[in-house]
Amino acid sequence: MVTRKEIFTYTEDNYGVTPEYTFKSFPKYAALKNRQGKWFGLIMNVPLNKLGLEGTEEVDILDVKVDPELGSILRSKPGYLPGYHMNKEHWISIILDQDTDHDSLFQLLDSSYQSVIKC
Repeated sequence: MVTRKEIFTYTEDNYGVTPEYTFKSFPKYAALKNRQGKWFGLIMNVPLNKLGLEGTEEVDILDVKVDPELGSILRSKPGYLPGYHMNKEHWISIILDQDTDHDSLFQLLDSSYQSVIKC
């Protein structure tokens, strides 16, 4: 399982980025922004039913920006969903649970970071 703490450590170590808690109504939502203020990740705690899944238990998710073709492929896999509260074509949500693959998640995070520094 990839945790928030692991993601925050990774982004700080690799990009010098620390989470920003910008939503007063959602104090656990953490935005990950590059130095120019562009978002490349967002960690949220969301009830399963808000994600179109069964149950009301909250799960942590990570939204990352992806190429639309890759996003289409990933959304066919368990644990990958259309971006919650983001552009569904360019963002995906990854459920952070015991099935989350560390290497894949950090590769997607790297790719998301790279995509926004080009903007």
